[in-house]
Amino acid sequence: MPDKSRAQKIFKLLKKSYPRAKIALTFSSPMQILVATILSAQCTDKRVNIITASLFKKYKTVRDYADADIKIFENEIRSAGFYKNKAKNIINAAAMIRGAFGGKVPSSMQGLVKLPGVARKTANIVLSEGFGRIEGIAVDTHVIRLSGRLGFSQSGDPVKIEQDLMKLFDKKQWGEISHLLISHGRKICIARKPNCPDCAIKGLCHSFRIFFPKKPI
Repeated sequence: MPDKSRAQKIFKLLKKSYPRAKIALTFSSPMQILVATILSAQCTDKRVNIITASLFKKYKTVRDYADADIKIFENEIRSAGFYKNKAKNIINAAAMIRGAFGGKVPSSMQGLVKLPGVARKTANIVLSEGFGRIEGIAVDTHVIRLSGRLGFSQSGDPVKIEQDLMKLFDKKQWGEISHLLISHGRKICIARKPNCPDCAIKGLCHSFRIFFPKKPI
């Protein structure tokens, strides 16, 4: 069947398996989802939510982040890993938002990717979750892995993978497909040993026979 037709079948099956799939990060404003998403790089959402539970009580505005003491801030986010770069990016991003964007998190892809530490993945999440705007597909490690295993993309480059996915799925599905692939990647299609026997889409997966080849009679 055509790739787009197969992709749509996979989408429907994943949606049936994960009807409440959504972002796991806790936030209540565009600035908070920006901070949480930057922190989530190579860190679990569970850990990020633990960090931001206290962080968001202390830092309530863009100005609070822009004026933060970097050493104190590094210590506050240390358990997220790569805390020095993340602290620098968050503080510098807040300073740019205050100086170049009138104190408001930009609501466009063009504006967001100008911020330190923000590439298309983070920008897509902020736009979707913070502003309800869908301009692309957020591609994280789960989406990269599943896109390869399912034959959605042959690239390892997140930008190219996003372009390939955007061709396979309708724009109204772009926000949802990311959540669905992430949910499936966490529960079934894990990195080291995917649980193919319990996979709802194994009949449509290009990699199923690689992990579970037919035994000779």
